[in-house]
Amino acid sequence: MGVFVKICVVAMGKIGLPLAVQFATKGHEVIGVDVNADTVAAVNAGREPFPGETDLQTRLAAAVSAGLMTATTDYTKAVPGADVVVVVVPLFVDGEGKPDFGWMDSATRDIGANLTAGTLISYETTLPVGTTRERWTPMLEAGSGLKQGTDFHVVFSPERVLTGRVFADLRKYPKLIGGLTAAGAKAATEFYEAVLDFDERPDLDRPNGVWDLGSAEASELAKLAETTYRDVNIGLANQFAMFAASHSIDIFQVIAASNSQPYSHIHLPGIAVGGHCIPVYPRLYLHNDPSATVVRSARAANAAMPEYTVGLLEGAYGDLKGARVVVLGAAYRGGVKETAFSGVFPTVAALESRGALVSVHDPLYSDDELVALKLTAYHQGDAVDAAVVQTDHADYKLLRAADLPGIKVLVDGRRVTSPDDWAGVTHRTVGVAVT
Repeated sequence: MGVFVKICVVAMGKIGLPLAVQFATKGHEVIGVDVNADTVAAVNAGREPFPGETDLQTRLAAAVSAGLMTATTDYTKAVPGADVVVVVVPLFVDGEGKPDFGWMDSATRDIGANLTAGTLISYETTLPVGTTRERWTPMLEAGSGLKQGTDFHVVFSPERVLTGRVFADLRKYPKLIGGLTAAGAKAATEFYEAVLDFDERPDLDRPNGVWDLGSAEASELAKLAETTYRDVNIGLANQFAMFAASHSIDIFQVIAASNSQPYSHIHLPGIAVGGHCIPVYPRLYLHNDPSATVVRSARAANAAMPEYTVGLLEGAYGDLKGARVVVLGAAYRGGVKETAFSGVFPTVAALESRGALVSVHDPLYSDDELVALKLTAYHQGDAVDAAVVQTDHADYKLLRAADLPGIKVLVDGRRVTSPDDWAGVTHRTVGVAVT
């Protein structure tokens, strides 16, 4: 390989679209596939379909203008004759933590039905270990009548980026790959070296670039391990925070002191762990390893934090029945317009279970968008009795009591406010002891 005449990217979401644009920026012809006709129309018009991704609009417009980037809803126009098919279709877990393969099964069948010989297929969606070999490859072979390792190659190469900074992260982190055959791994290495650039990383024990982990399973586990580590770490930090608060100890001072030694990397406690990744991937790991008690306990600890935080409010305010409480932030992370597994939902539920009258504010969401999420919109300046900071939006650092008329108690789940700025208001922060 080496010259990639046609690259197909399946799913034009917040990871897939920037990835497709990156490939086009390197001079390759890219066609994106997405089930959403509005997304496809926006891409073909050179207009980003969602806000917040640094440099996406500029790069997308340039790629479309140069004739290197198009999109379609039709697999028959995108997959046949492709040199490479990159799959970034979302995979979720159900309420019991079991993987929901529905969307990816459908996409894989559509790819298989249109697959032609000589194609490299790279799955970038995070998966339980063994899925690439045991689930997707048989589907592709059955749908195409072709043989993996002879007629086409399949690899797993996890995306390792955060929305809002995808292009920077693509340069910063090694691109992990794992093939089903040595030939497939070689093809994937050549492909990613052709479409990505890498920053110098003197902190790594080998040069930044494409790293072949030797198998699809090793690559699958690497992605699960790096994200599950964060969930376990945050769970530990949350438990430290609850203990410290009950013993009048400043957990943030403790964490800073502990992390002054290079062997300690304790994360920060908070009201919730949200997003497509950290709450989900430990469950994908548990799908393979249900006996992993540490992983299961950490997930349970983090899932309990919204209830704990509302308990802090109840302890400071008293009976919440009839209290007007605004939850500040619907997004799971500051500055990102995304509510996947956001702590807003369990926080609202915990408040409503106590009889509170709950509304939600988020500077990134309109009233209609909040209502579509089954949330009641709050308008700044309306009277409230209490507030809970759920998202670390920069705007909330500037909030003062006058912005929330009547407020008696503020519970900060993200440590973005200071008690000094809330004179006359009972102020609580997750992890900070009451003095």
